Amino acid sequence: MTATRLAAGAPTVRTAATAPSARSAPTSPGAKRDRQEAIREIVADGAIASQHELADRLAERGFAVTQATISRDIAELGLAKAWRGAGHVYVLPDDLGRRGGEAADRDLRLRRILADIPVMVGRSGLILVLTGTPGTASVIAQAIDDSTLREQVGTLAGDNTLLVLFADEATLDRWLARFTALQSTGAGRAGSEELA
Repeated sequence: MTATRLAAGAPTVRTAATAPSARSAPTSPGAKRDRQEAIREIVADGAIASQHELADRLAERGFAVTQATISRDIAELGLAKAWRGAGHVYVLPDDLGRRGGEAADRDLRLRRILADIPVMVGRSGLILVLTGTPGTASVIAQAIDDSTLREQVGTLAGDNTLLVLFADEATLDRWLARFTALQSTGAGRAGSEELA
């Protein structure tokens, strides 16, 4: 289905353009922009725990979307899931901490993110494997890259797993000690395990 903005109170009518098909028609940039702005507002206003809930809320605003479109929008907007109240809900990147600023601010953002997202740390050789909740790896990776943690060779993020690469053992150990200190002052609820 394409993203279609319906007039308030107008009945939903299936046409060739809105009926499900194997291939969806392209979405206009204006419709995408409006839909993503609506997603930002919905996430900021309430506790949305699933893509299905988000699709329902978008439908209430007149947007007919597929799960694939919602999934792409979530990734493009940088939404992450964080613990709020009674469960994990989608949050805007700004709600996880601030970007930029002085060194203390950059580390503060990482601390805030680690307070919201429980992260398990594992190790395999010169690679640290950080595992968070679904959809959070890119947010954690960006916060690490923006922080004062600079000794890593690089970071690679998937959905909930992040790899942090190092050139040597001593650098990995120093980095892990600093990360653990940031994590304990930020979250206090993370674990650690050794990978074989």
